[in-house]
Formats: sequence, C-alpha cells, structure tokens
Amino acid sequence: MDSDQARRAMSQHMLLALEVARHAVGKVQPGGTLLFMGGTGGRRIRPDLGIAPAVTAALPALTAGLALELAPVRVNLIAAGFVDTPLSAELLGDGLDARREELRATLPIGRVVGPDDVAALAVHIMTNTALTGATYDVDGGQQLVG
Repeated sequence: MDSDQARRAMSQHMLLALEVARHAVGKVQPGGTLLFMGGTGGRRIRPDLGIAPAVTAALPALTAGLALELAPVRVNLIAAGFVDTPLSAELLGDGLDARREELRATLPIGRVVGPDDVAALAVHIMTNTALTGATYDVDGGQQLVG
C-alpha cells in the first residue's frame, strides 16, 4: 500500500468520523446519538489488509474518546461482519452464493446477517439512552468461529 492509498483509507474512516463529530457539535441535541459504522474484518491481521487492521482497531478508541468529549451527546460504533447486501453481491460476484452457504454452515446463528439485523441494532443503540462510548458487533458470531 503506497502513502496515497494509506491516506485515503485513513480519511475514509478515521478522519471522516472525526469530521462528522466536529460538525455535530451544537447541532445534535443533548441525549442525541452519533452512530458510526465500522467493520470486524480488519481485526484479524493478514498481509493483504494493508492499513485496515489499524483503522479497525482505532475506531473503537476514537468512539470512546468522542463519547467523553461530546457528552451528553452519545457516541457509539456498530462493527459489522459480512452483511448480505447489494454491495456484498457486487464485491463477491460469482462467489456470493458460496460465501452465503459457508456462513450458514459455520455461523452460530445458522444464517447470514442481513441489513435488518444491522438496522435493529442501530435503532436499539439510538433509543437506549444508557449506551455511549461502546462498539457493538453484529456478525452472527463470525469472530467466534474464525
């Protein structure tokens, strides 16, 4: 990964979250929520991931720090594993059905995570006013089984 690619990766994740938080100050009411989206895929270190593991590891810390800085606005992060969406279909192409079958066979929930699962978690985080500064995984147990 060259320097420009690393800068883009950091900008697309870390700096974007920071800019959203900066712009939210004074606009989000006390008790309101900033909810960031991240992923779990970069948690396992592999040579082909480039800077992704560093960004993946940094987002929960940034979220926690922002929760303290922006309080009483609440700040949380959803870290999604594989979610069966049109983007997943586009990225996997002909491998989509095989990936779905693999996940159905290996995930503890016995099915593939869908957008409704992520949406339900987002609604819960936004409506439960006791939640702030935390990262919530929605991956069907994928991290537990490899």
